[in-house]
Amino acid sequence: MSENSSLTQLSLAKPKVLLLGDGPTALTALRSLVESCHVLGVLRAPDGTADPVRAYARKRGIAVEVLENVRELRSVVLKLRPQAVVISSFNRLLSPDVLTLNKFVNVHYAPLPRYRGRANVNWAIINGEPAAAISIHLVAPDLDDGNILFQEQVTIGPNDTAQSIYEKLNAIQERELGRAVGRAVAGDPGIGQDHEKATYGCGRVPDDGEIEWSNKTDAIDRLIRALSPPFPGAFTHLETTKLFIVRAEPRKDAPRYEGRVPGRVVGRSRAEGWVDVLTGDGILRLFEIMSESTGTVPAAQIIRSTRTTLGLSRVQLLQCISDLQTRLAALESAVRAAGATTPREQQGEAAAPISTISTRVSNLDRSG
Repeated sequence: MSENSSLTQLSLAKPKVLLLGDGPTALTALRSLVESCHVLGVLRAPDGTADPVRAYARKRGIAVEVLENVRELRSVVLKLRPQAVVISSFNRLLSPDVLTLNKFVNVHYAPLPRYRGRANVNWAIINGEPAAAISIHLVAPDLDDGNILFQEQVTIGPNDTAQSIYEKLNAIQERELGRAVGRAVAGDPGIGQDHEKATYGCGRVPDDGEIEWSNKTDAIDRLIRALSPPFPGAFTHLETTKLFIVRAEPRKDAPRYEGRVPGRVVGRSRAEGWVDVLTGDGILRLFEIMSESTGTVPAAQIIRSTRTTLGLSRVQLLQCISDLQTRLAALESAVRAAGATTPREQQGEAAAPISTISTRVSNLDRSG
């Protein structure tokens, strides 16, 4: 028997799988599957950037197709007839009728049955969990339900970010996914989840990253580490400029402030680039920050005064409203001077005086 014939038979002996992977974990998933399975193809969301998953698949002759609508999956599965469909970083829900077509195996970066749902690694850091986890499980109709084929935890250290935890979990996925899928195809039923212990994490949006300086120092530090690049980032404001905190750490030797204004800058080193900011119970030292118009820079390069308070106050919001009202009034005067009517006059509306807006904001302040 020729060497090529032997290799062909070996390849055919491997379980035939199809990979669904939109996100960043798909690359190590594909690497793992290539070692243990015969990968029929990869279904991935459209991506206009340089895509390492497509580059890796192309080198190995594996087709990568765009799956714009999840309803198209049914026809793909019926056409390719894989022994298992493997899911890694695929945030689109599959209908129950599709799940009846085939064996589905999912990779979920959480200690199931806890943290079903979204943003699991981010939530684990934000919530101060001692560990994150990877779970490889058979897919059932309910969210992140199904018997577990493999599970392993990794410790979350005091300096870990979401990215560093992803790297640890990706390494485990690359080592274990192909073998777990092979066992599933061979008939491994896995271990059932305890539904009474199930918890959930909701999805996160960029605005969820706003820092509340009155929170505890450790809580703010965890938020920053959970949202550091490539995630959208924990942010605050310097007057009206949005600042993203890239790197910070609680100050362990912080002086005790019995009079404190959370968000107030109380220390700064121009030479070393750091800035100290009061929190609800201590001091957070900021090392690196970025704005929407700059790259990552030392914090002291942008925050230049110890009389600064970070975060938008209601006083600042009132001033912004006042400035906008003044500019609007000047614009309307110019329009009238030109002999025209303003859009609000055409609609029969009157401009709300700034005193009315100020009262509304003040009422919000009292209600809070």
